Formats: sequence, structure tokens, C-alpha cells
Amino acid sequence: MSQGKGERRLVSSGSPMEPVIGFSRAVRVGDLVFVSGTAPIAAGGGVAAKGDVKGQTQRCLEIIEKALKDAGAEMRHVVRTRIFLTEMARWREAAEAHGAVFKDIRPAATFVECSGLIDPDWLVEVEADAVVS
Repeated sequence: MSQGKGERRLVSSGSPMEPVIGFSRAVRVGDLVFVSGTAPIAAGGGVAAKGDVKGQTQRCLEIIEKALKDAGAEMRHVVRTRIFLTEMARWREAAEAHGAVFKDIRPAATFVECSGLIDPDWLVEVEADAVVS
């Protein structure tokens, strides 16, 4: 896929909130792809894996993988992730899901505790940045 150096491409997940909030699931500019904070939304809507940090992290990563694919990238291109948790004491659960995907890729990663996310049933939200080379 050839991408102009300054060309900006927006990737939508189809969320009805994208136009309301004014965001895209991902944005690609040249070889850079930025994936927005990704919540554990179930395939049919609602919250995936309620109460399960690992399951929610896995779902976030699935959504990120699709956004990357739609932007012409792959998980192997990810250079940085940010994992936002509502309970830092449960970081190992998120780390296990993250490690299953990124153990060989090993992007820079940050775990951050936050006081809450948009939906109180969301325990985790994940962002990713990629460089397509």
C-alpha cells in the first residue's frame, strides 16, 4: 500500500460516537498509525467480558488489530501501547493478555491507573501507535 507522505487517512469502526465526539478509531499519516483509546466493546454492542480484565484487554487488542489492518498495518508494526486500568492492582491480568500478543514484538508499553472510564463496566482501555516499515 502506497501512502503519500502527508496524506491523512481516517479509519472508522462504525461507532455512532465517532461523529459525536469527533474522533476516529485510527488515523494514518504516512507510515504512522495512531489507534485511539479502545474500549472492550462486544461484537454485538455492549461490554465484552464484564468483570474480567484479561478478557476485556483481549477484546481491546482484537479491535486494535482490526483498526490496524484497516489502516494497512499489522500488530507487528506496533511500537507503543498504553493500557489504562481502573484498578492498578489487576495490572497482571491485562499484562497477560498484552504479553500473549506482544511477547515477541515488545513495544514500549505503559500501564496507567485512572479513576474511571466512560462506561463503569469498562475495566481497561488500550491505545496503540504503529510505524509501518
